Amino acid sequence: MDPLLLGVLVAIVTIGVLFSGVSVANGLLIVAAGFILIFEGARSLELMPEILFGKLDNFALLSIPMFIIMGASIASTRAGADLYEALDRWLTRVPGGLVVSNLGACALFAAMSGSSPATCAAIGKMGIPEMRKRGYTDGVAAGSIAAGGTLGILIPPSVTMIVYGIATETSIGRLFLAGVIPGLLLVALFMAWSLYDTWRHGDISVLGARRFSLREKLEIMPRVIPFILIILGVLVAMYGGYATPSETAAVGALLCLAIAIIIYKLWNPKALWVVLRDSTRESVMILFIIAAAGVFSYMLSSLFITQSIAEWIGTLDANPWVLMIFINIFLLIAGFFLPPVAVILMSAPILLPIVTSAGFDPYWFAVILTINMEIGLISPPVGLNLYVINGIAPDIPLKTILKGSLPYVGCMVAAIVILSLFPWLATGLPELVLGPAI
Repeated sequence: MDPLLLGVLVAIVTIGVLFSGVSVANGLLIVAAGFILIFEGARSLELMPEILFGKLDNFALLSIPMFIIMGASIASTRAGADLYEALDRWLTRVPGGLVVSNLGACALFAAMSGSSPATCAAIGKMGIPEMRKRGYTDGVAAGSIAAGGTLGILIPPSVTMIVYGIATETSIGRLFLAGVIPGLLLVALFMAWSLYDTWRHGDISVLGARRFSLREKLEIMPRVIPFILIILGVLVAMYGGYATPSETAAVGALLCLAIAIIIYKLWNPKALWVVLRDSTRESVMILFIIAAAGVFSYMLSSLFITQSIAEWIGTLDANPWVLMIFINIFLLIAGFFLPPVAVILMSAPILLPIVTSAGFDPYWFAVILTINMEIGLISPPVGLNLYVINGIAPDIPLKTILKGSLPYVGCMVAAIVILSLFPWLATGLPELVLGPAI
């Protein structure tokens, strides 16, 4: 059978299996085992356990559970509420300042936790009721938090960037640096839209806003500063050559747990057990998907599907930017239906050789891919952040949340356009800190 036609068949079967309700990891294993059995015989299945466990034999994978523990320990405390309250005290009299403070809190919490759902939940619990109380519409209150939560997969330390680095064998340190300026760009675009939208409709929230004294503004800062120092310390240790990403993640997790216990009095063993239990569950889920994706990739390579697709695209006489537009459309659609980790593991190893042969930087592409995944987080039918917000504020319909988040989708598309026009926004910082990529 022609490998290209076989590739189309694999894609159709994979989509069908995943839509049947089977988990992503099990679905990938079922499809891979089925096609290996049909086209290579039963003896080839003997390699599957070796490939499955071999994919997990990577020291860099240790950083995933460590960063997840780091985020979970923060999410289990009032750190998100304190971040929100600190920014609100400084921006409370600024027109549109409440939305801006929520987005700023989302950005900072995302940098500490690396998780979009955790960011939505932590900031949304405080931010949404307060915005509604001060006169903001339900759409603005819910949509801004849903969009701000997506920053968790772009601003370092990002678990999705770690997964991309492992899947494509690129430097995790460079990937983290590549996400810094684009992450700040997205925050700026989100805030700019919020300020414009507030100015356009008139902001009545400042009329009843409380005035805080300088003492009140400063007294909450000691609760926030330690977490920010940990993030800066992790980045300095990683890029200063003092430790590997896995080592810095382990130290960061330990320090975040210590701060949660010391500052936020997380003494209860049951509360600590919940942090470790939930972190273990999420880590095992991601690692299982990584292992299953390794078997799935082996099947594609063994049946010459990956090589044939790359060769076919290489023969096309297409403008590289036209090719990139189609890749973005594919990633956008995939992100509507699958979680970011699954999309990265399934598509990145196939797309990266195509992207690099077209002259694009792999670290720039990682940022573009991640922003596409961010759009998927606030787009139906999956739209994980939409459901997290709906869980926090069940009286706000999903339709209203979606409508409120749509302008921020436009901001993400604008960010992709800006990064396409000025790719050095993603590649400049890694080259400045670590030198040109080899």
